[in-house]
Amino acid sequence: MRRALLVVLAGGLLLPVAACDNAKKSSAAPAVSVAPPVSLPPLPDYTVNTQMVCTRLQAVYTGELREFGTAMGKLVSLKEAKQTADAAKAETQVAGKLKAAGAKIRQDTETAEDPGFRAAGETSAAKFEQSATDRKYVDRVKTLKDLNSTLRPQMAQWLTPVSSFCESTS
Repeated sequence: MRRALLVVLAGGLLLPVAACDNAKKSSAAPAVSVAPPVSLPPLPDYTVNTQMVCTRLQAVYTGELREFGTAMGKLVSLKEAKQTADAAKAETQVAGKLKAAGAKIRQDTETAEDPGFRAAGETSAAKFEQSATDRKYVDRVKTLKDLNSTLRPQMAQWLTPVSSFCESTS
């Protein structure tokens, strides 16, 4: 190992000296070598697979997320009616709907050929599951007015990673 290191160091030190020495001996312009053009392989086309995955994700939007919205509406109604025991049960159902949506997104995007889309699915799924676990989102919603004003931006935050892939295939 030491010998190899010494050879590399010696070569590195002698190379500039040799280059300077050759430059003094030759007054002609140095020859420029041109590398042959390198052709890169074509980028993979994930369009068809991405469209299939996005179609499956539509079922999440119309299924699990609709069920989540219904459960949130029920929860908020129970909160407004001060039915705390039933509201606690409803909150557990809401968390279950969020977790189910995250699991479905993860499952659907695992089949994506595009590694970026798979990673986006994992990110969206984790956002849903985190919200189901910490429930901060649920705690912020105390009235139906709160629900209507916070649901859309919250959904956008959860879905942005995967929706950016599906918007381009629509």
